[in-house]
Amino acid sequence: MMDESQSQILNLDRVKAFHEWLERTNTKITQVNGQRKYGGPPDKWEGPVPGARCEIYITHIPRDTYEDVLIPLFTTVGPLWQFRLMMNFSGQNRGFAYAKYGSPAIAASAIQLLHGHMIEPGVSLCVRHSTEKRQLCIGGLPVSTKQADISQVMHTMCEGIERVSLKSEPGIAGMSAVVTFSSHYTASMAKKVVIEAFKNQYALRVSVSWFSSFKASPNRLLPPQNLVNVSCRSSVLLPRQTGTLFHSPSFCKAVGGPITPQPYECSTPSSRASLPSPMMLLNNLCQTAGFGPPHYKISCSRAGPDGYLHFSYQVFILGINMSLEGVIMILPGANISSTMEEAREAVAQQVLRKVFHRQVSH
Repeated sequence: MMDESQSQILNLDRVKAFHEWLERTNTKITQVNGQRKYGGPPDKWEGPVPGARCEIYITHIPRDTYEDVLIPLFTTVGPLWQFRLMMNFSGQNRGFAYAKYGSPAIAASAIQLLHGHMIEPGVSLCVRHSTEKRQLCIGGLPVSTKQADISQVMHTMCEGIERVSLKSEPGIAGMSAVVTFSSHYTASMAKKVVIEAFKNQYALRVSVSWFSSFKASPNRLLPPQNLVNVSCRSSVLLPRQTGTLFHSPSFCKAVGGPITPQPYECSTPSSRASLPSPMMLLNNLCQTAGFGPPHYKISCSRAGPDGYLHFSYQVFILGINMSLEGVIMILPGANISSTMEEAREAVAQQVLRKVFHRQVSH
């Protein structure tokens, strides 16, 4: 049943037309993690699974336009192997979709023929190639992590893994894993579950981001000279004083049995502290260093082709006399409040890694 708030947001005539089209055409569509998916492959598909450059990215879709309009339009170019329309919790679409064809030639034709197509008066579609990212970087792994162990762990958490490799994290005592998936879809599905899986199974907080071979300048986001004195206050990051950072745990040889990492001793031997959130840890570090609390200025700049929201941010910390700037990417939450909370946590984690840890490592 649709509640009253939804009925005020949605164009009910468009919703009714969509459901009538589903029934009339017997089209099968499934709802999966914030998107509605057709095919992959559809019934009666002939031919192999599409390879690279077969997927296109469609934006500027009116929020009350659904598959009953979009799928017939994009099948005029050729048979669709898959169509994915991104949805929000209200029942509106999020303004973008992905269509995958059987060959790169058909995908190129769809771009040529449908880019700029006026889907309704005054609204033209933007159609271009999808980036189809397939690699994730899993950060914050213990320094003792072995490649065979992390490979086994990742295969128990996710589907479609092709290979796993390890790399050292610059300026941080830890490791990262670069995981390559068979498709952008399997990688994006893994991105949604990996953080919680590591937290629940291994009591380990990891970060997950799309992997890029681009290397930022080593001076980027480094603070000016008036922040260098943080390195003299090395106690800021000493786990024996904060009582909140864990020894790096190793993974079980038998992957099915999770382990619980042991914390450093606190000031009282009987007390054990759980790993704090990045915002809490950043606030504690600022207080210990004698700085003011961090103030966040965060704004959503755009939605990326992979479904992630891009947030620009500035963090102001009194006593440092500078602003820390950058961009983070997160998936939309169930509502605005949860989305902004996750954005603040991601910003705090980036500030911690790119400023405090780097200063202590110098």
